[in-house]
Amino acid sequence: MSTLHLEPLDLAAIRGRERHASFALPDAVERGAGLLLLALASPVIAASAVTAAALSRRSPFIAHLRVGRNGASFWVFKLRTLWPEGERVQRGSGWLERVVADPEEDGKIPHDPRITSRFAAFCRRHSIDELPQLWHVARGEMALVGPRPLTRGEVDRYYGVDAAELLSVKPGLTGLWQVYGRSAIRFPRRAQLDLRLVRTLTARLYLRILARTIPAVIRGSGAW
Repeated sequence: MSTLHLEPLDLAAIRGRERHASFALPDAVERGAGLLLLALASPVIAASAVTAAALSRRSPFIAHLRVGRNGASFWVFKLRTLWPEGERVQRGSGWLERVVADPEEDGKIPHDPRITSRFAAFCRRHSIDELPQLWHVARGEMALVGPRPLTRGEVDRYYGVDAAELLSVKPGLTGLWQVYGRSAIRFPRRAQLDLRLVRTLTARLYLRILARTIPAVIRGSGAW
């Protein structure tokens, strides 16, 4: 299992900046970037949705209930990539299915038996299933860079007294977790990276994470 090997962050400098306000793009700029990227990605999203619907015989999009900035709940869109063999004959209702269930404590697992299609595995490995979340960036609910959106149970379970600090910023499409190993990193290490990002994000780190996300997604490093 391969991951990107990044040079370590300057921990001394990080300690000196802890609990300072994180860098954030102006809202209009980030929303405009999200809208542009969504338009560019729309052919891939549309083609993937049609393929997922044909293979699963269910709604191609799912929405997970997550916690956003200041604790506000919102539905996070993804392309459907899990459909157990026994459920493939069922048809979803429309194009979107809402899912409220909390993820398993162990998070994503390699060789998940619910991934029954090479197409679905490809989408997960290269994060095509997360492209619909550009819609949330365009709406101002998410940022391009930030901690990944979490369920209420995950926030309570892994962040404790630091939850308010985590929720003081928008959740993001990518962050330290994605460029340091993605699915290969589990809680509580993921929680440490989330909090480090919130406490130390600068314009330079913001751009660095965006730049390193592209090769991570292309290579499919640490994702399943």
